[in-house]
Amino acid sequence: MRFARHLPVTTLAAAIAIAGNAQAQTELTVATVNNNDMVIMQSLTEAFEEAHPDITLDWVVLEENVLRQRMTTDIATGGGQFDVMTIGTYEVPVWAEREWLEPLNDLPDEYAEDDLLASVRDGLSLDGTLHALPFYAESSMMYYRKDLFEQAGIEMPEQPTWAQVRDWAEDLHGSEEGLAGICLRGKPGWGENMAFITTLVNTYGGRWFDEQWNPELNSEAWVNAVQFYVDLLGNYGPPGASSNGFNENLALFSRGNCAMWVDATSAAGKLYDANESDVADSLGFAPAPIAETPKGSHWLWSWALAIPASSEHKEAALEFITWATSQEYIELVGETNGWTSVPPGTRESTYANEQYTDAAPFADFVLNAIKETNPNDSTLEPNPYVGVQTVNIPEFQSIGTQVGQSIAAALIGDTTVEQALDGAQRATERTMQRAGYIER
Repeated sequence: MRFARHLPVTTLAAAIAIAGNAQAQTELTVATVNNNDMVIMQSLTEAFEEAHPDITLDWVVLEENVLRQRMTTDIATGGGQFDVMTIGTYEVPVWAEREWLEPLNDLPDEYAEDDLLASVRDGLSLDGTLHALPFYAESSMMYYRKDLFEQAGIEMPEQPTWAQVRDWAEDLHGSEEGLAGICLRGKPGWGENMAFITTLVNTYGGRWFDEQWNPELNSEAWVNAVQFYVDLLGNYGPPGASSNGFNENLALFSRGNCAMWVDATSAAGKLYDANESDVADSLGFAPAPIAETPKGSHWLWSWALAIPASSEHKEAALEFITWATSQEYIELVGETNGWTSVPPGTRESTYANEQYTDAAPFADFVLNAIKETNPNDSTLEPNPYVGVQTVNIPEFQSIGTQVGQSIAAALIGDTTVEQALDGAQRATERTMQRAGYIER
């Protein structure tokens, strides 16, 4: 107290105010994936903290598979490490049913919940109540280098087929130094290689389960689709394809090392940005290719922000997730990072904004792909599940990852496709029996 009496009044008042603010501040731990849109979100930390001086953000940014493992473990055990989690369309209804997520049934009017795209909003809801807010949403599409296609005399049809893609990959592979005919996901994981492979199986006429929940992983459709994938990527893919996920292939394609790439529509903004992409001036796009049927040939996914029930800072977390998924945030990104960089696929207002549609020639294409995808009717034959590139049951996370590892082993030649799928079939049957879906 002797020291305090000798301080000038103004200095003492400032010290008290600073101490009070420090005590009042809430630190939110935000877990997110290392995708481009999330990196932009992290870079705007200062903008959020200036608008919310009582909240600070602590980021945990991880590779996709690692992030999913960390978050699943934490939320299942009630660990409480995170206040905000970046999760997807698969996890939200499954985790919400287990009461692991806070229901978001009291959003402020200015959030404009009705502005969210209906298919995206429905995918993040349980019994009509949102349990996560969409940060960005996507379908899938084919990117290709128009310069290479023109040089080879290849004309892109309105709807490409996988047979055509194989022929084009053969023609273009190695036509430039370091050029792969095609890049596709090879890294194992239910949300990595299996996100793509499931859509390939869908369009080949396959499904994960029949109507009685019996696995069909060694069916003719699965064998044909996976053999096609292994041959295509093995013959015309880049070196080390089995290690490449979304981010790795995005880097390869943006450097000009792939003639074609089939993956998420969310990559379009970065690929059309000349500051980020060497192929911006020669970029073409087309619908995801089809084989036997167009059903389930392109996916529906959203990365969303949710509040785990174990968070001790739910009110502050709600402040953050409503800010990061708002119209205001989209406009902020457009003004600071350019309109091709805004998070796509979540709001009707984004696609009514001429600044965005003028900058993004892919805008209408992406919007239609998202709206046309039907998770309730994704396979040629009827199935008992919801999902296009996922199966929305709790067991799918482990099943999908195990099957992805088996297919990755076939891709690098450690086993045949038939052996990989026979093993996957047996393992999945055991899992479904233990979970009570089918009788032993």
